Amino acid sequence: MRDQLSKLVFSTDGGRIKDEPQAPSVTPSDGFARVRRETKGRKGKGVVTITGLGLDPKALKALAKTLKQKCGTGGTVIDETIEIQGDKRDVIKAELEKAGFKVKFIGG
Repeated sequence: MRDQLSKLVFSTDGGRIKDEPQAPSVTPSDGFARVRRETKGRKGKGVVTITGLGLDPKALKALAKTLKQKCGTGGTVIDETIEIQGDKRDVIKAELEKAGFKVKFIGG
């Protein structure tokens, strides 16, 4: 019945109706962290993207913070991808292997 009444705010039989927050789904990892250097769409500036980690958002942000500190650069987390500014693939590979990930370089 709640599907039919999705725009309903209040009901006499159930009181105030609230949508239950959905837990973010995490794509499972196949055991490899994919590290790729990208410049497309960034006005020629290079960033390193890291995908395939299979971590929840909180752990992903913590790992991104560690990587940014080790590289001495900025970065961000977008969806399930970590972006680190600059070309620091060797430093990133060493840190990910220390954290227990197998690393694959993707692209050139």
